[in-house]
Amino acid sequence: MQTISLSEIEAKTLELCEAIVTQPSFAPLFKKLESFMSDEAAKYQFQSINDLGQLLQQKQSSGLSVEDHEVAEFETLRDNFMSNSVARDFLDAQEEVQKIQSTIYKQLAKTFELGRVPTPEDFAGDCCSSNGCGCN
Repeated sequence: MQTISLSEIEAKTLELCEAIVTQPSFAPLFKKLESFMSDEAAKYQFQSINDLGQLLQQKQSSGLSVEDHEVAEFETLRDNFMSNSVARDFLDAQEEVQKIQSTIYKQLAKTFELGRVPTPEDFAGDCCSSNGCGCN
């Protein structure tokens, strides 16, 4: 029984990584991520928003009412976070990274689904490759 060569896959994966980092838009994207990661205040704000958002969501899921002051607190935290250019840049960069990851994942998943390298036509019927589905 022959197995797939992981060393060849690793080599091609490194080639993909090289293709990503040599894109002209990669350096500015990475700088936005680095700037956020070195900004302790922005990271704290981000964590606070996420924590409060999860708490409010859990509260609502449990059938408890979310008080107006809790919503106001969340909105204030979010507005303060969004007024920070490092935070806004981070969210933009994070969205771009997620698009890249999603594209790669779709290609890999389709390869395993079809047993061959997919063509653009193979994605024509997929929800997220068509307009108006709401998942783009």
